[in-house]
Amino acid sequence: MTRMTTRILAVVLLALLLVPLAPTPPTSAQSTPIKIGFLAPMSGAFAQVGKDMVNGTELYLDEIGRQAGGRKIELIVEDDEGTPAAALTKSRKLIDQDKIHILTGGQLANVGYALQPLIDGAGIPATYPVIAADDITQRKPAKWIVRTGWSTSQPMHPFAEWTLKNTKYRKVAAVAMDYAFGYETVGGFQRVFEEGGGQIVQKLWTPLNTNDFAPFLSQIRRDADAVLVLFTGRLAIQFLKQYQEAGLKLPILSGGTTTDESVLPTMGDEALGVISALHYSQALDLPANQKFSKAFEAKAGKISSYYSEATYTNMRWIVEAIKAVSGKVEDRPALLAALRKVDIKDTSRGPISVDSYGNPIQNIYVRKVERVGGRLQNTVIATVPNVSQFWTYKPEDYLKTPLYTRDYPPCKYCQ
Repeated sequence: MTRMTTRILAVVLLALLLVPLAPTPPTSAQSTPIKIGFLAPMSGAFAQVGKDMVNGTELYLDEIGRQAGGRKIELIVEDDEGTPAAALTKSRKLIDQDKIHILTGGQLANVGYALQPLIDGAGIPATYPVIAADDITQRKPAKWIVRTGWSTSQPMHPFAEWTLKNTKYRKVAAVAMDYAFGYETVGGFQRVFEEGGGQIVQKLWTPLNTNDFAPFLSQIRRDADAVLVLFTGRLAIQFLKQYQEAGLKLPILSGGTTTDESVLPTMGDEALGVISALHYSQALDLPANQKFSKAFEAKAGKISSYYSEATYTNMRWIVEAIKAVSGKVEDRPALLAALRKVDIKDTSRGPISVDSYGNPIQNIYVRKVERVGGRLQNTVIATVPNVSQFWTYKPEDYLKTPLYTRDYPPCKYCQ
């Protein structure tokens, strides 16, 4: 190499060193996906419920091309196994490792109560489409949770009034699952029913791991006019079957999940005539529900359920909030505020708005199981419009009373 060539190379290298390095363009938040963490019981006794929840969510995401606010949406599903411990572990993973922007899903009331401190502590926007635990939006309202579903006692208040006005039942025995969802279902009915002159004459609580209901069925008071029951998933199927096999003839009133469409297709004549209350029925004659039900059945190969509608509407709710913040979900307070302002008039269950405590105001439907076109359905026999979680009570007065529990209201007519 000549001296001249060496000098030229040195000059070139020096020039390169003096040229400022162009900064690497920062990754724009708008170019990264919006991560939504979704909890559902994908194993165990409530696995079918979990499948409906995921299918409802994915149906809506597919309809919108899995994007909103100019960004792709990434759904991360975790099996919470229907237990608080698993739900907490999976939620921490979603928040700390997956860096989700929104947490949603979950089924059981005890899971909802367990997650509230974690969610509020992390300051992560969250929605509860299925978890109905009353106090999440009542005496101990969550700061970072917006409920897109319902509160447990919400349908039971008007259902008790309907029962008083439309039946001759005045003495009712209750059999329900032994945890918060059961307590709040029975408590909501009992409060209004007894204020109107009825009597709850018995309360039987069955463990979540019950495999044989015979010991409880044998205890039901035969002098009652009807039996109020509350079960979900496999337990609902098992209870109604054993109720029929035991030869019991007392009419059944029920919380809406007992004959939900997630389990109704596997039931037989034992479900006929059961009257329940909930904010959804697959048989609702609404254009939005007809469209949703048809699409869900095509996707899942089964009829739509409350659980699938809840998560379908929930995802639509979340997307509306994402649009409201123009996709800037990293601004958590703005996203939370947007979630609290959602107002949708044409959902599959009817119009929805949100009260100041973060709970939907919506229609409640009284349903009766009938066989139509060869299959069972929850025929809507009455509609109670614009029902608040506080029913007709003033919120400030309602919140002074205790949460419905195993022992409240007290069973003053029990023997």
